[in-house]
Amino acid sequence: MPCRKPVRPSSFTPLLIAALFLAPATARPIHAQGTKLWTQSTFEEFEKGHAQGVAIRSDGAIEAGPKLTSLLSTPSTYVWSIASDRGGNTYVATGAPATVLKVAPDGKSTKIFETKDLSVQVVRIGADGVLYVATLPSAKVYRIKPDGPPVNDTTATLVFDPSTTDAKPKYVWDLAFDAAGKVYIATGGPAAVYRIDLAHPVSAPKAPARPELFFNSDEQHIRCLAFDPAGNLIAGSDGTGLIYRIDPAGKGFVLYDTPRHEITAVAIAPNGAIYASAVGEKNRSSLPPLPVQGITVVTANITVVQPGSVLAFNGNTVIPDGSELYELAPNAAPRKLWAPHDDIVYALRWTPAGLLAATGNRGRIYRIQENGDFADVGHVEASQGTGFADAPGGFYLGTSNTGKVYTLTTANEEHATYTSNVFDAGLFARWGRAEVDGSGASDLFARSGNIENPERAWSDWQPVAANKGGLGVPAARFTQWKAVLHPAAKIRKVGVNYLPVNAAPVIDDIAVQPGARVTSQPSQPSQQQTINITFASVPANNFSFSDNSGTGPLAALRDKSAVTVRWAAHDDNGDELTFAVYFRAEGDTAWRVLKDKLTERFYSFDAALLPDGRYEARVVASDAPSHNPGEALTAEKVSDHFLIDTTAPVLSNLKAVLADQKVHITVDAIDASSPIAHAEYSVDAGPWQYIEPVGGLSDSPTEHYDFVAPLDPDHDKPASSQEHLVTVRVYDRYENVATAKTSAAIAKPR
Repeated sequence: MPCRKPVRPSSFTPLLIAALFLAPATARPIHAQGTKLWTQSTFEEFEKGHAQGVAIRSDGAIEAGPKLTSLLSTPSTYVWSIASDRGGNTYVATGAPATVLKVAPDGKSTKIFETKDLSVQVVRIGADGVLYVATLPSAKVYRIKPDGPPVNDTTATLVFDPSTTDAKPKYVWDLAFDAAGKVYIATGGPAAVYRIDLAHPVSAPKAPARPELFFNSDEQHIRCLAFDPAGNLIAGSDGTGLIYRIDPAGKGFVLYDTPRHEITAVAIAPNGAIYASAVGEKNRSSLPPLPVQGITVVTANITVVQPGSVLAFNGNTVIPDGSELYELAPNAAPRKLWAPHDDIVYALRWTPAGLLAATGNRGRIYRIQENGDFADVGHVEASQGTGFADAPGGFYLGTSNTGKVYTLTTANEEHATYTSNVFDAGLFARWGRAEVDGSGASDLFARSGNIENPERAWSDWQPVAANKGGLGVPAARFTQWKAVLHPAAKIRKVGVNYLPVNAAPVIDDIAVQPGARVTSQPSQPSQQQTINITFASVPANNFSFSDNSGTGPLAALRDKSAVTVRWAAHDDNGDELTFAVYFRAEGDTAWRVLKDKLTERFYSFDAALLPDGRYEARVVASDAPSHNPGEALTAEKVSDHFLIDTTAPVLSNLKAVLADQKVHITVDAIDASSPIAHAEYSVDAGPWQYIEPVGGLSDSPTEHYDFVAPLDPDHDKPASSQEHLVTVRVYDRYENVATAKTSAAIAKPR
């Protein structure tokens, strides 16, 4: 019985348009280094494809599985519960709108019950063949004749009204029947199980008999019910995730205190083994309690929110760890049988072939074995599978988001078809031999195209001889294979050989940093100041890139005698690259090599190797190490202009005159290549003091300084009887420094 509320997931389908790399029609394509192999051999890899009647096994194999067929699309968003009778009819409890539909084996449906409530939560068929339905949020249970005229919540026979109980529960989550035909009602808010004797026949609506409180719990909700072969009632709770065994007298015993918050479904095997799925973090609801209890909140997705109960949400964002499935075998300790990280179990059904689990929020149906092996046996076109019911030759399956009914056969599909995901070679490629590891008979097909969507002008499906010759499809960037598995066939591995056309390397960016040096392997930790050399197109705090092109910050040591060129490059084939660095002066046309056969993506050199001036750097990348001689491709990129300035400024006209216990100093500074950055002075070898040029801005290659420096008032001699040493030093923007000295004396009268 499903015990959780699915929510409509949001979705989007982005259109991915890939670039196509084509060689000139008249030239022989040059292929990337070596033949490559695309393989699929694990559960996770096969899950990327599309299966029709195919079971994807946890051990990494695909084989024929049960046939899954859509029987009915209901007008409702949700199918909360499903039941069936001996004639093969199924009864579907829906929400938004809230109805009960009777569906014949041929898929024709008839509405037999509707309510003003938000949803019909449960539908069950009693031993007397009469239909019992529970609605929310009124928490009422009605009894209707399956073959009678359509009824509603005012004309159907009322069986259970929570207002007639002392606790007045707000929710009904499940119904079960014992061998004597008595109905057991699982409630929440508060949690309890009520029992009603159904001996009196169906008649016109009347006040129901007062229900008997069969079992009381201190949990928040009793969510799931099932009878074991001995006649004990098995119940799962929401609150602390308990599994109860309740004897016919109503005495409860906790069989297992699970590590999870809520039991979502239970199933019983003929040998008495109990299977239960649980979800949610222990002792904490994933949704906060509402401030007002008993109020139904309706969102755009028609979600019933009740205090203290965990609700499933699309994408498992509320329940990030998925479900856990436990087995409580007779005379054995409970054990965790299965734990799907990405799926929430909403319904369980025991079968001789294994335990079936209907899950969300990806619409998967699983079959789990006693040893923990499992298989994905069905994908529904809905977000959640919510319930099972017996059907001729198999089972009915209800789904939500959207509300549908499927049939799932117990026999395997005769023409099971598996279609792989689309594989992107990254480049135009030739497709070679298909390597298939398997047993039994299967037919293999392949197709190719140059756009990711196979429905947009791809080649037709072509038959492929496994382990022989090539795929027989046109050379293209994308490919896909399909297998039709005959009975008893099994495929464990499929590999496709391919050879991409060689693409030229790409130099993504280039940066030149004067005054920095990078050493490949420094011998010892340096005390020098470091510089991060980054590209203009890349944020300075971005340290990791998936393409490994070398675009993160590069740590360098500050060294005014050096220049560092760095570049980011990649090769779509993954080829090994070598680089050469060239330079030319502004106004020149010829490039001169600085260094070639580099494998690192930077190069530092002494600035003194080049005369002062403006230059450009060019980096050339080659994939020659990965190709035959003459088949290599290259790419290049030129840097912005950069300045090399290794010459210090020139100081002239330095004068210092004593007057009034102060020194009046003037000096001129000029630099041939770059602006003057800053200047300092010192008197009598005292501390260096910063000074501004005349005008305040230091932004020109020529600056004039005119300032007054006070003398030390504690000096032991009068200013008139001494000379003072004045030192001035000036820096340009590239840290080149010039120093000049003079003596300060008292100015002579004119």
